[in-house]
Amino acid sequence: MDFGVVLQCNPPASKVVDLARQAENEGFTHVWTFDSHLLWQEPYVIYSQILNETRKVLVGPMVTNPATRDWTVTASTYATLNDMYGNRTICGIGRGDSAVRTLNGKPSNLKTLREAVHVIRELANGRTAEIGGTTIRFPWGSASRLDVWVAAYGPMALDLAGEIGDGFILQLGDTDIAAWMIARVRASAERAGRDPLSVKFCVAAPAYVTAGDSEAELAHAREQCRWFGGMVGNHVADIVAKYGESGDVPEALTAYIAGREGYDYNEHGRAGNTHTQFVPDEIVDRFCVLGPPEVHIQRMRELEALGADQFAVYLQHDAKAATLEAYGETIIPALKHSALATGAI
Repeated sequence: MDFGVVLQCNPPASKVVDLARQAENEGFTHVWTFDSHLLWQEPYVIYSQILNETRKVLVGPMVTNPATRDWTVTASTYATLNDMYGNRTICGIGRGDSAVRTLNGKPSNLKTLREAVHVIRELANGRTAEIGGTTIRFPWGSASRLDVWVAAYGPMALDLAGEIGDGFILQLGDTDIAAWMIARVRASAERAGRDPLSVKFCVAAPAYVTAGDSEAELAHAREQCRWFGGMVGNHVADIVAKYGESGDVPEALTAYIAGREGYDYNEHGRAGNTHTQFVPDEIVDRFCVLGPPEVHIQRMRELEALGADQFAVYLQHDAKAATLEAYGETIIPALKHSALATGAI
């Protein structure tokens, strides 16, 4: 299993770069960031500096969207970074949330998302794409390579991820919901004539490592991560509006938003978010990974058994460096599969 970290581009950008550098040194393979240009600083500018100060990590957004960025500019940005730093970018993309809602926009429909994935992937892989009736290609970008991973929650979006995604991003760490979503994505890939195992799976959730399992420690960890249930709730509210509270969506994903009354994107992704008190402790415990290292190791093993290829740690709390260190020193080594080194006697 690979490990990623998900950062916000809060100023100063130098702190984001420092966390990315620490993550690589602790054994993380991916550095993702939020992509909301009004709420935080511009991620693609910061990617260039992260790539310049690291050696191997892949860098990209979790997630961008088709609405707020021109697709050809997005593809050109990836191809340029790949030319500069040796094909070390990755694109996570979804319908859109904070980046579009802060502009009073709406998430893109799935048709638009499908078209955007195609254009960005073709151009950023040195191939041609048709847009606006014109066939285009970057004459300088033939060596660029980019995987596009689709983030989804609802049934139709999950089907789309299976049909076209190089990977699927699930932004919550609940194993029951992950099992349902991974199975749906794989079934869709198979219907589309693809090898279901060719689609990579990334589970992303806040992780908070405590020294022990006392109630006081867990209560503090929950309050640092409760914001995540509110963020997921924005997407779940859309699903409930479309499909209702029953139907082809697990109740574990939809029931908890009954007390949701509103959301302020100025507090998006922040510990202490005052609009997430409706999120119960049970959901925080299920959606996030909280507790001593052995709890994290067990959850990782469960997710890996379900087919997760990567776990990405949302790092929006008061123990960023300590969490990276705990993963690097204890959790990641415990998940590595290695052969026994032997020698002749």
